[in-house]
Amino acid sequence: MKNVLVIGATGAMGRYLVPELLIMGYKVTAIGLDETSPFGSNVEYLRGNAFETDFIAPIVERRFDGIVNFMDYGGKRYFKDYYKLFLDNTEHYIFLSTCRVYDDKEQPIKESSPRLLDSSEDEALKSSRDYCIYKAQDEDLLYASEYSNWTIVRPATTFSTMRLQLVTLEFKNAIARALMGKKVVLPVQAKDKPATLSWGGDVAKMLARILFKEKAMRETYNVCSAEHRTWEEIAEYYRKLIGLQAVWVDKEDYLEILSPEGRINVRWQLEYARLFRRITDNSKVLALTGLKQEDMMPMYDGLKLEVGNIPSDYVPEDTEIGLRMDEYIKNRNL
Repeated sequence: MKNVLVIGATGAMGRYLVPELLIMGYKVTAIGLDETSPFGSNVEYLRGNAFETDFIAPIVERRFDGIVNFMDYGGKRYFKDYYKLFLDNTEHYIFLSTCRVYDDKEQPIKESSPRLLDSSEDEALKSSRDYCIYKAQDEDLLYASEYSNWTIVRPATTFSTMRLQLVTLEFKNAIARALMGKKVVLPVQAKDKPATLSWGGDVAKMLARILFKEKAMRETYNVCSAEHRTWEEIAEYYRKLIGLQAVWVDKEDYLEILSPEGRINVRWQLEYARLFRRITDNSKVLALTGLKQEDMMPMYDGLKLEVGNIPSDYVPEDTEIGLRMDEYIKNRNL
């Protein structure tokens, strides 16, 4: 029985990956921040901060057959300080990158499509620690290494339990507002842009079937559905499911609401991700895993499922962004 370590196991994809691995007959050790295990007694659950070397190193050095790592080495943390620890102590290491590394020059997006790190003419972006840049740099660290026991996976925007997105807005500033009967401000420039949204359970199925495949070593895969919908269509799905009322405004007004101080990474997430056409080719991962596109959860059905997973006792609260939306809507009689 192979033993798999899942780091960041209670996130959008990890919460579905752990039970999928159990179904496939693996022994699972899960690391998360929740006080108690959400997985039951058949999973070894370890609570702690996986960024702290004193915590993570003794666990990894127990040597696992496979490691799936959902941790995000951004900000003041660098993947170069961790990757050898993982690769020296496992048969197969799966590194979580992102489809945000891609630029907008090719459609549909394949694993060989250009990355912003290599193709962008925005030197400020390329010299930054923006998500799309440091993920590509972390990929390059693996490509340049002498190791062969790794696979890079690039999810598209992935929705899951209490993780529902709308353009750049996360749950609290979109879905929670709709549950309060409040309107949601969105950038009109994103209205007709196609987006790939994948259900976390489908991504988990892909990851579980990539593990231990010899053909997957030193390879990169888009782990996502091929279904795409415009942000207007996705907003309409939310209207049907929870009554969300979208107010479409110019992107500069939208960005001012999100960040009055003008944080550049907020603009980059919009302009270099959500305003890009995200039509993704997943044929490479389907060929490897034996899955089919028709096996994927239809986007509307997945959103409906996760809306249904919102706890009945959940009480939405106002956020600073939400209060700025309220003020904007009031001042313009929208």
